[in-house]
Amino acid sequence: MNFYSKCNLCPRNCGVNRDNSRGVCQVSSTVKVARAALHYWEEPCISGENGSGAVFFSGCPLHCVFCQNEEISHGLVGKEITIEQLSQVYLDLQAKGANNINLVTGTHYIPAIVESVTRARAHGLNIPIIYNTSGYEKVESLKMLDGIVNAYLPDFKYWDSSLAKTYSKAADYPEVAKVAIDEMVRQCPQVIFDDRGFIQSGVIVRQLLLPRHTRDSKAIIKYLFETYGNSIYMSIMSQYTPMPQIKDTYPELNRRVTKREYESVIDYAIALGVDQAFIQDRKVAKESFIPSFGNEI
Repeated sequence: MNFYSKCNLCPRNCGVNRDNSRGVCQVSSTVKVARAALHYWEEPCISGENGSGAVFFSGCPLHCVFCQNEEISHGLVGKEITIEQLSQVYLDLQAKGANNINLVTGTHYIPAIVESVTRARAHGLNIPIIYNTSGYEKVESLKMLDGIVNAYLPDFKYWDSSLAKTYSKAADYPEVAKVAIDEMVRQCPQVIFDDRGFIQSGVIVRQLLLPRHTRDSKAIIKYLFETYGNSIYMSIMSQYTPMPQIKDTYPELNRRVTKREYESVIDYAIALGVDQAFIQDRKVAKESFIPSFGNEI
């Protein structure tokens, strides 16, 4: 079945024939990878000292205005590769000592991910597959990953649909993310770590605090805790870095999150009873922590 001939893999449902055109994701049906390398800046249970085997896919269905990876989200950089080559990328990363294979923004390539992981496992891939996503996913597409993905790492970016509309042109984001995360938890209902502390299964939901939007972050944390309790982990992130493209058009986002803002959100989570969460040092909110793309595949 050709999922790309009338592509509706993501919630945009643009219906474009990606074999000869480009959809909202800005890429064709041929897999395009911007970077594949050991990556050291994920949560400790993912990166560790050896690094996560991160595969950054070019293109993105969401296009947040503040995106730190804008050059790849618009499909501007990357190398087109075959599914066989993608499978070999996983095996090469495993050979380098990666703790896992970390598939970053692969929504628009889910059929290729399924095939490439299946091929790689047949040739000796035995480390966990982590699906690292914006949270803007269709349940029907996620179901294709059942049995393929070991752990999910979704964002929950917005609670307020007006923020989702303003910053991602996706007013439906909050409702889409809720049902998507529910499907992820159905597939991977329990967070399991190995004896070294690395995740083997489960769901970690990331929440990136935006400047001036502590109320939105708190609403997301409250929902997640009341819905899933300790069956998931949260990652409450302070790393927001203002990028040049928002300086004039979105001046309210043109600064880092303050210590007071972040501590307010952390204190709220603790007061709720959240005790399975990762938090960040604000020093990570630097452009130097954003990887370079196009030079390691």
